[in-house]
Amino acid sequence: MEVRAGYKQTEAGVIPEDWRLSSMGDEAELLTGFPFPSSGFTKSGVRLLRGSNVKRGAVDWSTDITQYWPAIGAKTQAYQLRAGDLVIAMDGALVGRSFATIGAADLPALLVQRVARLRSKKSVQGLLRAWVASDFFVRHVDLVKTHTAIPHISPKDIRQFAVVVPSAKAEQDAIAEALSDLDALLAGLDRLIAKKRDLKQAAMQQLLTGQTRLPGFQGEWEVKRLGEMLTICHGRNQHEVERPGGLYPILATGGQIGTASQALYDKPSVLIGRKGTINQPRYMDTPFWTVDTLFYSAMKGDNNAKFLYYRFCLIDWMQYNEASGVPSLNARTIENVEVLAPVPAEQFAIAAVLTDMDAELAALEARRDKTRALKQGMMQELLTGRTRLV
Repeated sequence: MEVRAGYKQTEAGVIPEDWRLSSMGDEAELLTGFPFPSSGFTKSGVRLLRGSNVKRGAVDWSTDITQYWPAIGAKTQAYQLRAGDLVIAMDGALVGRSFATIGAADLPALLVQRVARLRSKKSVQGLLRAWVASDFFVRHVDLVKTHTAIPHISPKDIRQFAVVVPSAKAEQDAIAEALSDLDALLAGLDRLIAKKRDLKQAAMQQLLTGQTRLPGFQGEWEVKRLGEMLTICHGRNQHEVERPGGLYPILATGGQIGTASQALYDKPSVLIGRKGTINQPRYMDTPFWTVDTLFYSAMKGDNNAKFLYYRFCLIDWMQYNEASGVPSLNARTIENVEVLAPVPAEQFAIAAVLTDMDAELAALEARRDKTRALKQGMMQELLTGRTRLV
């Protein structure tokens, strides 16, 4: 294959002539954490960074019970983290996808066993982060990780990860800055989505319980059994109607499991698990088929299915579990649950408000997904030198 001018063929593919083929071990100093004994933990002091704190791109101290070490001493000084350090969780379901950059707010902190720290020796730190955040690293880890009950990578696996690096620091900086700008955009979208979700949850609590009323509606809400507003119906065996390429989804507690040639129900409905996942209500407004593990519902009178779906989402269904093994619900149990309910017109208005909030969330999530895809595409171009910024 002919290589275009200014580029060269390497084991890693075609790269610019003035770039070098290297490895993560050559570009960065790697250190794994210290096995701090639990007998030395204290109630305050220096935080210990564990694998469960290492998320996609940032440290999350809220995901684990924070553990502390009394102080940084001579024995543990080498494990003291600095702002800008890159840390990678070395085991767990998301191994190869869990990394974070240490920020000033994360310090002081000490590195715990089963977490790797990368600190630049040759490349700029931002470029190392870009490589670890790339699909190239994910594919490398997926190839070399152990496939035991808890997937695991070794320090050697990380050190051997092949990278290509611009010789000029200015070009390294330009690549790192461009990808960092996209990271900042993604982080901003994540914060906005989290805020919108919190606002929606607050709106649900207020609107679905009558604490806040929409303009134009008055009158007391009534306490009603769900069975006065809808009928809980059983799903059916799908084998006679299951067809590849069928027009109607076949739904179970875990999601869609196939397609059917005919629908079991064709009106708006609230669905909830009979067995298995009983705490994740769903809403359908197009025809569907459900199997025996998933209830569907038929509305009574003019009651609004979307309103009742949102109301179902506020109920702790696990408290109604009727089995000691696999969680189970009984149709009569569901129908006997009491809720405050407005007239159908107010139900419809509340559902419309919450549906608009869902649509706004979905649009933001779609924008975030497109931005993530754009970032991966940019990484493919910038990290291999196919597109040059300098």
